[in-house]
Amino acid sequence: MSGLPAHLVDFVQALRAHHVDVGPGETVDAAAVVAELDLLRREQLREGLAAALLRRSGQRQTFDALFELWFPLGQGAALGEVALPYSDDGSVDVDALRDLLAQLLTDGDTAALSELARAVVDGLGALGAGQGPASGGGGGRDGQGTPAGFSSYQALNRVKPETLLARVLAELRTRRQEADADSPFAEEVARRETRARIAGFRRLVQAETTRRGSEIRGREAAARTGVRRQAEQTDFLSAGADTLADLRRRVAPLGRHLATRLAARRRRAHRGAIDMRRTLRRSMSTGGVPVNLVHRRPRPGRPELVLLCDVSGSVAGFSHFTMMLVQALREQFSRIRIFCFVDGCVEVTDLFTPGADLGGILTEVHSRRGLVAWSGHSDYGRAFERFAERWPDAVTSRSALLVLGDARTNHQDPGLGVLATVVGKARHAHWLNPEPQRQWGTGDSAAPEYARVLPMHECRTAAQLAGVVGGLLPV
Repeated sequence: MSGLPAHLVDFVQALRAHHVDVGPGETVDAAAVVAELDLLRREQLREGLAAALLRRSGQRQTFDALFELWFPLGQGAALGEVALPYSDDGSVDVDALRDLLAQLLTDGDTAALSELARAVVDGLGALGAGQGPASGGGGGRDGQGTPAGFSSYQALNRVKPETLLARVLAELRTRRQEADADSPFAEEVARRETRARIAGFRRLVQAETTRRGSEIRGREAAARTGVRRQAEQTDFLSAGADTLADLRRRVAPLGRHLATRLAARRRRAHRGAIDMRRTLRRSMSTGGVPVNLVHRRPRPGRPELVLLCDVSGSVAGFSHFTMMLVQALREQFSRIRIFCFVDGCVEVTDLFTPGADLGGILTEVHSRRGLVAWSGHSDYGRAFERFAERWPDAVTSRSALLVLGDARTNHQDPGLGVLATVVGKARHAHWLNPEPQRQWGTGDSAAPEYARVLPMHECRTAAQLAGVVGGLLPV
């Protein structure tokens, strides 16, 4: 296979490598789209391939990033009418550039903003350069005028588009001197629209940086290092603020989907014990031979769930998302009790009421008296002792116990005996650890010791978390 079909297959493989599920049927549909559309109409091609290949929400950002690499605007394409302003000494006039950007943001000219993003990357994003015109061959370029690399951070740090919000809003107010100009609703709409335009410009610069990097390193290398993971595939412990916000939007639907699966699994689980009386009665038609066995209809009770969550700074985000997932699953349990600890332990079940604002729950958790008893650093042994002393009846034979934490004890007593006693009372017990398994047992990690007391599972991403929780919770 060669030519355009091979190129499309390579694109599909890149999507799969970034956890976008694309099957043979979608690939065939994409080939039909490519056959029908004009390849020179790039945006139509983008939308057609997205409609054919994507099946779930949250995959579009990854698709767009890879599309820019496999179907680029043009390797080394010339800039359009929008160009960078330069000072007399040949350096980029950043103030004039910011004025131009503010004007384009106010106008909402998407095409011009795209051209400006390309110019900004070429003029300010070249590593070690950014002081002269793109054709200059200044610092950061080799002897043939080829840039050594590009950095979206370097380019955006010079322009600082987010600081133009007030200026653009003021210009929009001047233009909108109609009756609704002073309306709070119109003001909020303008503010959100401006923020969206600024965020869009930042994405254009980042996409152009990745594309220009592919010219130097090749698209496969650029795809490995320059395309962000999907939110559910991002490590909890390394996620940025924007990724965490995206995760918060996805956890509730993920929880509802998981709750549906658990409810169906509970309905199908266990055929029940044989009902001898009904079996013998039915066997009368076969001369007393019990050909067809009759089972009692099982009535499984909903289990109790107890969470023990480390909310120290290193793993607070992971614990928060696990608690959000459990909040979405609460109807699958007869009772849920949630305990948080650092070097003390407190119960926070009352905070997780139906409809509660989960965004500020961790703030309230950290204000609870008794959460921090001494140093404020994780002390698993002391926390387990506190839990066993204050709530000896929290874990019963009907309980499923989940311990959440990285098992890093700061070289304190891990409290294995106390934990073993608590685990011995539970119907099921599991430990969810957000650290990679290769790091267990390194430094102050007591993960191998805890793993001998109860099963420990790696849960670094939202996808892993949903898979582990869905597989472990009893029915």
